[in-house]
Amino acid sequence: MRIFSYVVLHDFGFAPNPFGGTCTLATCKPQIRRTGHVGDWIVGTGSAQKSLAGRLVYAMRVSETLTFNDYWRDPRFAGKVPRTDGALKHVYGDNIYHQDESGRWQQADSRHSLADGSANPGHVRIDTSTDRVLIGAEFSYFGADGPQIPAELRSGYDVDLVLSGRGHRCLLPADLVTATLAWLGSLERGLLGRPAGWPAR
Repeated sequence: MRIFSYVVLHDFGFAPNPFGGTCTLATCKPQIRRTGHVGDWIVGTGSAQKSLAGRLVYAMRVSETLTFNDYWRDPRFAGKVPRTDGALKHVYGDNIYHQDESGRWQQADSRHSLADGSANPGHVRIDTSTDRVLIGAEFSYFGADGPQIPAELRSGYDVDLVLSGRGHRCLLPADLVTATLAWLGSLERGLLGRPAGWPAR
């Protein structure tokens, strides 16, 4: 079991998507989606731009992986197909990719589309470079309201759990993994806050 840590630069409830009873990572972070396995934990921390550096945005334990086509067809995740006429959680649905009969990728009108709703070739290329969606039945999503990462997880070991820039961190010392899992185990589960990118109520 491993822990992947990265900074959530754009937190709109899209990547990750914490709605519908599961937390899913279906776009962005192709390397994490490619190499993450069932049982691994994904830890997303806040961005400095939102004054959330060092705070936990979400943590999820990977319970299942699916291809984009399987994700698109699975009735469990129909509510994650984006709709522009619904609440914000529907607007930012992450179930956006499937292949047509010729094998060409189709992108639903979504956060990753162009302004007119047509497919954005850049996002299609990056997102589909890894045909894999990570599903987390066990998760804690705080969005803008996340707790500070404990100081001992940042300076008590050979490496900081929190990444300061792009990319991700995975090769963590075993004792840091153990301490991080203990802390994550103490957190409340489920949807616990609003995405930082949403407008204030």
